[in-house]
Amino acid sequence: MSVKPRPLAPQIACGDCQIRHRAVCARCDGDELRALEEIKYYRRFEAGQTLVWSGDRMDFVASVVNGIATLTQTMEDGRRQMVGLLLPSDFVGRPGRARAPYDVTATTDVMLCCFRREPFEAMIRETPHLAQRLLEMTLDELDAAREWMLLLGRKTAREKIASLLAILARRNATLQARAGSGGTITFDLPLTREAMSDYLGLTLETVSRQISALRRDGVIHLEGKRHITVPDMNRLLSEAGDDSDGGLVD
Repeated sequence: MSVKPRPLAPQIACGDCQIRHRAVCARCDGDELRALEEIKYYRRFEAGQTLVWSGDRMDFVASVVNGIATLTQTMEDGRRQMVGLLLPSDFVGRPGRARAPYDVTATTDVMLCCFRREPFEAMIRETPHLAQRLLEMTLDELDAAREWMLLLGRKTAREKIASLLAILARRNATLQARAGSGGTITFDLPLTREAMSDYLGLTLETVSRQISALRRDGVIHLEGKRHITVPDMNRLLSEAGDDSDGGLVD
């Protein structure tokens, strides 16, 4: 069973929420937000705690308000593979599915905005804005999964590290409402190098070597082990092997 978290009080008004314009509720209007307020509650987890185990019954769905969590799948012989990251505004759980398909573990301290599953499913049927946004997020997740297949299957070690840093930098920039892809972006790396090696299919030594190389070449600036500054986002995207324009997600 998952570790039972403590509810977080006081409640945060939807209009004041830092993920309001990227989360599943992004398209909801006043009446719809008030309906969501009636079925929501907050949970917080400390780094290392399991939010839910694969196969557990989930009586809620949720949005990540802050923090990072990992999705992990365990094979029959006990081998484990990290298969995804949950970043702020990402959605946890699946309407219509009562049990969790993956282990979900807090990498950093995490706060979730949770909705009781059955009332949320009823709102999806009755609220077009909620259903539309959930569909958009599902399609975005599908695109991200396809991009990740390319990253794991074809990119070099340097490109893998740069791609992961770009994902984190772009999401941070979007949440902080910083415009443009060429400016300076600063963020704290939420994953240990061990976790990065597991996620990217690299050795720990390779991860450390490539981060050092990116720092030496001026692609990133590193303070301590976690605080990263990207002076030129376009250059980081180029290092990631990205042939798109590298624009930030709206």
